[in-house]
Amino acid sequence: MLREMKNMIYNTLKKVALLSCMTVALSSCLEKVPSDAIPEGEGMKTFNDAEQTLTGIYAAYMSSSLYSGYLTLLPDIQADLVHAVQGNSNTYGNIWQWDIRPTNSEITSVYGSLYRVIGRCNFYLDQVGDLRDSFTDDESITYLDYYTGGVYCARAMAYSELVKCFCKAYDPATAENELGVAIDSTYFGQKPLKRSTLRESYEFVIRDLKKAEELLEDAPYGYSSPYFTYAAANAIHARTALYMQDWDDAIKYSTRLIEDEAYALSTAATYTTGVSPITGAQKAYSYIDYMWTNDLSTEVIWMVDYTITSYGGALGQSFLNFNNDYVYFYPDYVPSQWVLDLYAGNDARYGAYFTTLPTGYAHGLTWPLLTKYFGNEEFIANIIFHVSKPKPLRLGEQYLIRAEAYCMKNQFSQASADLTSLLTARHSGNASASLNASNWQEAISQERVKELYMEGFRLQDLKRWNMGFERTPQTAAQEEGSSLKREAGDYRFVWPIPQNDIEAPGSQIRQNMGY
Repeated sequence: MLREMKNMIYNTLKKVALLSCMTVALSSCLEKVPSDAIPEGEGMKTFNDAEQTLTGIYAAYMSSSLYSGYLTLLPDIQADLVHAVQGNSNTYGNIWQWDIRPTNSEITSVYGSLYRVIGRCNFYLDQVGDLRDSFTDDESITYLDYYTGGVYCARAMAYSELVKCFCKAYDPATAENELGVAIDSTYFGQKPLKRSTLRESYEFVIRDLKKAEELLEDAPYGYSSPYFTYAAANAIHARTALYMQDWDDAIKYSTRLIEDEAYALSTAATYTTGVSPITGAQKAYSYIDYMWTNDLSTEVIWMVDYTITSYGGALGQSFLNFNNDYVYFYPDYVPSQWVLDLYAGNDARYGAYFTTLPTGYAHGLTWPLLTKYFGNEEFIANIIFHVSKPKPLRLGEQYLIRAEAYCMKNQFSQASADLTSLLTARHSGNASASLNASNWQEAISQERVKELYMEGFRLQDLKRWNMGFERTPQTAAQEEGSSLKREAGDYRFVWPIPQNDIEAPGSQIRQNMGY
């Protein structure tokens, strides 16, 4: 089917350009760039102004530097989940080879784009109190409070990603003495020029989440929401608590979602059969497939919404590059063999995530390529390939969070039940888990790889578990980097603060160790 589309593509829009994503200023990331700067007193005056500001926050999350690109892909590419292919375009090659520097443009873009989200949230929060006081009708006040809860959630999400990427793993015993991030809580006035402690940074995230939960508790929500909701705040809270080693809160907040009837795991059950746009062959599609081919699922808690005229980056580009000639695939990276070997024969995720295909390279590699991000079917019908709506918060992760937290409390029967629930949903036949003190970490680690493959979690998981890794060479892999080994605690598990923030006038921001 793809080959049949070639002539149509060349006769119409052969090359459909992605919308320009928001650029990152070359000045300090904590400064307001000219396009964002609004004089004090000329901001939100009406309910419509508040809505427009909220729209700008969600638009900032569409950036290809965030969930539709670097923030999702780089942590997994840097770790041990993929191998670079001989003859690749060298996209993200420095990240894969661990040439991590404070001047790296992709890392700088992640940092700056997260602070851009924060800046827009601060602009809203600085002014919403006066706007709310000016309202006299209860309906406007109620909806404005819902918007405000969403903004607190959006800011918490951005800060949680900053501390995940740019700080050491959280240890309650040392967090007061470790570097956090620069906390910028206002739009107007002086910007922070130094980093808070790691404990202060995490506590700021928790405070924002609690405000969001309070304001959003009565707001309507449902699955596959493009908006930050009460459920989204709980999902971020559960993840943050896990990273803080607060096992009780990790269990508390993940339980709210697991027991919430608004959500259910996507299953291996077949919902339809049809022709695969990837292979042109008949295929039985499971509900797990549907989550990725149509970006809709009962387990998606929050996703970044796109339309065919407004979207961010192309998550599948580096793993497929089908649009090089619309005939062959030219992946820059292919799944590592050890990852493929983890999946059982009846694990429906394997078929949803990978498809064995020939590549267009001269060496003729045929391999299970990552087709999880081949693209949304509606976009493909409009000759836009490899664009999927990012799904940063899913119920599957919540089962893994609660199972890990239970294990840390030696409650292995409860953890086994959670992992069994996840496996039962993901497999077409029987599947179960039996965790104990000696096997739980390996089991949870492997399940997080299988479930969350190329969703941006691997580097953080290795960092917080104090684990290293070693790549093993495989067929047609680029020689340089294929045998790379990194010990636990290597300073490059923590990304550097961008050099322009270190060198900004008046800056007291300290660089991370080793850079």
